Amino acid sequence: MTEGKTRRNFLITSLAVTGGIMATNALQNTTNTATPPATMPERLLGRTEVKLPIFGLGGAGQTPLSWEGREGDAAAIIQRALELGIRYFDTAASYGPSEDYLGKVLPPHRSKLFLASKTDQRDRDGAWRELERSLKRLNTDYLDLWQLHRVSFSEELDTIFSPSGAIKALEEAIQQKLVRFAGITGHHDPEVIAEGLRRYLFHTTLIPVNAADKHHPHPFIPVVLPVAQEKNVGVIAMKVPAYGRLFKSGGLTGMQQALGYTMSQPGVHCCVIAAETVAQLENNVNIARAFMPLKKQELTAIAVRTANLWEDSTFFRAWT
Repeated sequence: MTEGKTRRNFLITSLAVTGGIMATNALQNTTNTATPPATMPERLLGRTEVKLPIFGLGGAGQTPLSWEGREGDAAAIIQRALELGIRYFDTAASYGPSEDYLGKVLPPHRSKLFLASKTDQRDRDGAWRELERSLKRLNTDYLDLWQLHRVSFSEELDTIFSPSGAIKALEEAIQQKLVRFAGITGHHDPEVIAEGLRRYLFHTTLIPVNAADKHHPHPFIPVVLPVAQEKNVGVIAMKVPAYGRLFKSGGLTGMQQALGYTMSQPGVHCCVIAAETVAQLENNVNIARAFMPLKKQELTAIAVRTANLWEDSTFFRAWT
């Protein structure tokens, strides 16, 4: 038996028992009172040919999905996201209990969802170990998208693309049908992400796209988006409201402006935003449902409002 078949058979076998238990519990906990969700605008995610709503649920941030001891709150948010028509769920191996929480709610709906996780390991073996752990925690036998997480330096690219680098794990996982698509993420240096897209034909990239970006001396939007468009890479936006810092006094008036600015950028296909509460999630989904692309003068006016907030709103750029 090949190594690939051994890995896949092991994962499927280990998931079969827990999958049945979790699916039964989740179905029993689903209410029948939810009204049919209104639809959000949808876009094709680059060359994946997958059509997704423009809004997906993020599994990180300062929210219950990434906090220990908040399973009940997390489950309520995840369940409500499903009822609201969200199909894209984003998490990572390093997001605390996020994968575990998602794995306890999503299995009954798995065939209708686009499930993404990430690894911050740069070598093949380390990445494989994280993939196996992610699949078990998420209670699934495949990921729709597996991403190289927070790639920050060119030296990391050299390691990733070396003969024993993490790219080998991505390629092997796709070949073994444990993963459908490969992505690269980063919020530190746009030149590194752009170089990653030039060196390898990733299916997607997850990058910061928000209204403060143009004021940063090294902005993501003009550096990464043209490369992504040239190669038909799916672009997923993160840090859309900059953890709420864009809403400080004198800044943006709310998520309508934040999401409107991000989703009006050419080449951006969808965004992932975490939610602190069910009410916050509902508000964000309502805004996404009502989204209409903004005109140039509207985008300019929004960017002007962030001119004095850009340093505080791009604090995450220091993370590596």
